[in-house]
Amino acid sequence: MRIPGVARCESALQPLLPALLVIAFAFAVASAAPKPAPIGPLLQARVIPDVIDEFRPSAEVAVRYGGTQVVDGHDIRPSIAAKPPDVRIRGAGCGSSGDLYALVMSDPDAPSPSNPSKREWLHWIVVDVPGGSDITKGKELVPYAGPTPPIGVHRYVFAIFKQKGTLQGITTPSSRASFKTRAFAAEHGLGLPVAALYFNATKEPASTNY
Repeated sequence: MRIPGVARCESALQPLLPALLVIAFAFAVASAAPKPAPIGPLLQARVIPDVIDEFRPSAEVAVRYGGTQVVDGHDIRPSIAAKPPDVRIRGAGCGSSGDLYALVMSDPDAPSPSNPSKREWLHWIVVDVPGGSDITKGKELVPYAGPTPPIGVHRYVFAIFKQKGTLQGITTPSSRASFKTRAFAAEHGLGLPVAALYFNATKEPASTNY
C-alpha cells in the first residue's frame, strides 16, 4: 500500500534524480582526489625563493625512505637517506591519470648554510614519471646521491614539475655543483612546480663502536 503523501514526494523527486546523481558523483570524486600540501612550510624555510618560485600546488607527492616518511622541515639522518626513496606523485583531478612528471632533488645549502657558494648541489633528476605510479617507472637522468652535509643544517628539496609530454632531447647536467632548478625547468618548458617537499639533515657523529 502506497501512502499518498509519500507517493507525491517520490513523484516530485523523480525529475531531480539525474542532477542529484551527478552531484553525488562529483562529491565522491572530489573526496577521493589528492589534497596538495600547502606551501607555507616552503616559504618559512625559504625553499621559496632559494630553490623555486611561489606556485599553486596541484599535485600530491609522497616520499618515503624505508619506514620514514618525509615531512616538510623534519630531520632525517643521512644514513637513512643513503638509498633512493620511494616516491609517488598523483595529480589533482580525475583527468590526471595520463600525466607525466619530472622530479628534481637538490641541496641549496652546499657546502654550508652560511656560505652556499655551490647552491644548488644536485642530488637526483627523474623525468617522464607517470602520475599514480612509483618513481621507478620514470627515466633517471641523474643518478641518486644521498645527502652528505659537511656542516650545519642542510635542506634537501624535492621539486615536482608537470611535463607537457615526453621530454625529448634532454641533456644531463655537466656538474652537480651550482645546479639551478629554475634554469632546468625553464630550459625544458616545465613552468612552475606543481608540488614540493623538503627535509633537513646534518652530519652524523662518527660511530664510537669498535
